[in-house]
Amino acid sequence: MELTTDAELERSTVVANRLMNRERRLTSYGRELGIDIAAVLRAAGTRPARWLDLCCGAAYALGEATHLLGDDAEIVGVDLVGYFACPPDPPRLRLVTASALTWRPDAPFDLITCVHGLHYIGDKLALLARIPGWLTEGGLFAANFDVRSIRLPDGTPAGRRLTSALRSQGFLYDARTRRIRHTGRRAVDLPYRYLGANDQAGPNYTGQPAVDSYYAAQGKPVAPPSTGDLS
Repeated sequence: MELTTDAELERSTVVANRLMNRERRLTSYGRELGIDIAAVLRAAGTRPARWLDLCCGAAYALGEATHLLGDDAEIVGVDLVGYFACPPDPPRLRLVTASALTWRPDAPFDLITCVHGLHYIGDKLALLARIPGWLTEGGLFAANFDVRSIRLPDGTPAGRRLTSALRSQGFLYDARTRRIRHTGRRAVDLPYRYLGANDQAGPNYTGQPAVDSYYAAQGKPVAPPSTGDLS
């Protein structure tokens, strides 16, 4: 199989998929990620609380949040396509057209979310490894993540070794809901080398075409998960 680079992938029609809930509203974040955005930000120990939404789509939800929370929150939305449709210049909202893999924040966040965006990222594990370093000490990261989209060179899913590696770095992965979380700021090291991506992998569990990411495992296997592991 010929794998694509991330630069090639970002020009793919699969990655630019506009059917994948790009016009989502604020209430949908509870259904997709299992969290109440406003409650999380109001409970943060800082004012204004800071929220980063990666792959934010049209940013309707972010516009709603700025008007709901006012000066209590600063919000940043990042999206590769940049078809933003929320009202212009809402208070304390910055919208950025950029790749999630190359963009970098200038300050930590109390909340980082990514609703279905990881399905279209090439080097998913690189992004997952960076995000905990963008959190405040008590910050929360929550996203949709399909562990079966991470493949080894022979095409087989990375499986339990990957979920064990994620758990060892403080992530919680729920295979039933296909959600991943991380609480608190830390440096993350995942023992995988990125090989490239396949944008012809076909539909994933959402029913929409998605991207499989290929890695070579490196180093010693991580210890098996304990009984309480969600993988």
